[in-house]
Amino acid sequence: MSIPFISLDSSWQDANKAVLPATLAAWVLEPASLTARLKQHCSEFRVQVLQERPVALPNFLQPLLPNTKQAQVREVILWCDNQPCVYAQSWLPEQTINTLRPLASLGERPLGEYIFQHQSLRRGPIEATTLAIEFAQLNLASTCYVRRSVFQLENQPLLVAEAFLPAMANLARLVR
Repeated sequence: MSIPFISLDSSWQDANKAVLPATLAAWVLEPASLTARLKQHCSEFRVQVLQERPVALPNFLQPLLPNTKQAQVREVILWCDNQPCVYAQSWLPEQTINTLRPLASLGERPLGEYIFQHQSLRRGPIEATTLAIEFAQLNLASTCYVRRSVFQLENQPLLVAEAFLPAMANLARLVR
């Protein structure tokens, strides 16, 4: 497959100004590691890598990752207690990968686990939107709330977008 499974081309807004469901608001606005928060609220956590490969950066992402032509796109599903809770799509520019070599070979290790351990980490504003998410292999089709941020790690940018899948509503209700 030559393109990401889910297109992030949408109308985004500041997440603090977005109208969010009460059950998901704290999750969407979470400034720290979503991975760490998910792990706190489930007994079994795992990452399923859907794809990870170099691609040309789409035009609509150019303003977020300027001076980037090539990036590694990484798409994963974060599972909590055997429920697909979050779909995550990361864009790692070529220069970022060259500077931070461990990003090139995360495998089933969560990206958040790697980036949030670095003191140089800076997070840009959290933006939110809704997107149609569909995964035939999971029998899942839904409009989901999605957040995205551009991070700087050792002055290198990367973009992370996270879609809260329908199973997330059950987890969110438990921890409100």
